[in-house]
Amino acid sequence: MILADVHNHTNASHGKASVAEMYAAAKERGLAVYGFSEHSPRPEAYSYPVEYREHLRECFVRYASEVMQLRALSGTPRVLFGMELDWFPSERSFMEAAVAAYPFDYIIGGIHFLGSWGFDFTQDDWKVSPQQCATRYENYFRTLADMARSGLVNVAAHPDIIKLYTIDVFRQWIVLPESLELVAEALKALRDNGVAMEISSAGLRKPCKEIYPGPEIMGLAADIGVKISFGSDAHCANTPAYGFDQLEAYARSYGFRSNVVFENRKPQEMDF
Repeated sequence: MILADVHNHTNASHGKASVAEMYAAAKERGLAVYGFSEHSPRPEAYSYPVEYREHLRECFVRYASEVMQLRALSGTPRVLFGMELDWFPSERSFMEAAVAAYPFDYIIGGIHFLGSWGFDFTQDDWKVSPQQCATRYENYFRTLADMARSGLVNVAAHPDIIKLYTIDVFRQWIVLPESLELVAEALKALRDNGVAMEISSAGLRKPCKEIYPGPEIMGLAADIGVKISFGSDAHCANTPAYGFDQLEAYARSYGFRSNVVFENRKPQEMDF
C-alpha cells in the first residue's frame, strides 16, 4: 500500500478545497504522510488565458500558515510542507526567492510552460503537425534535464505531462531511438542530482488517460536507478491518493518497492 501522497493543491490556487478539507480527505484514505505542494508564485510574463495568479499571490501567506500549523501538530497523517515550483529557465532569481521564502520540506519541479506558453491549458494549442509536436517534446525533456541539474528541486512532477493532448503522436515519438536517448539523459540527470521522479495518477483523469510517466519512461527509470515519489496532483477533496492501487501495481511491475519523501529537504525511503 502506498502511504505517502506528496503532490496536492488547495483553493489557494485553482483547487476546490481548503487545507483542512484536503487534510481530512487524506486522513480518511489512510495515508501516513501527506504533502501539501501548492503552486509557487509566478512572474507576470507567464500567464494562462484563465488565470489564478493574483488569487494565489493573495492567498499564499494564509495557506502557508495553515499548513505549517498542521505540520506542527504531528498528527496522522504526518504533514509535509512542499511547493510545486513552476519552472521558468530564464527566471532563476525569481525561483530562488520563492524557494527561500518558507521552510519547505521539499520542492516539486513542475514544467507547465515552454517559454511563456502554458502548454497544458487547451487542446487547441496542439492542433499542429507531428513534427511540431516532436520539437515541443524535445524542448520539454531538455528542460526537464536542466531542471534536475538546478539544485532547486527534490521531485520532478508528472514527468511526461507534455503528452497530455497528443498521446497517440507521443507514443509514436517516444519509441524512437533518439527520443529514448533524450529521455534517458533527463532521467540520468534526475538520478545524479538526487531528484525523485514522480509517478502520478493525474494523467488518468486527463485527456491522455494514462499514468505519468508512461511505460517506456518507467522502464528506463528502473534500469537507470531513479528514485520515485507518488502523487495524485489532487485539486479537490475527492482526489488525494486517487488511483493509488493502480500506481502501486504499476510501480511494482517495473521492480520498484520503495518511494522517497523529503523532510527538511532530506530524502526518506518508505516501502510500499
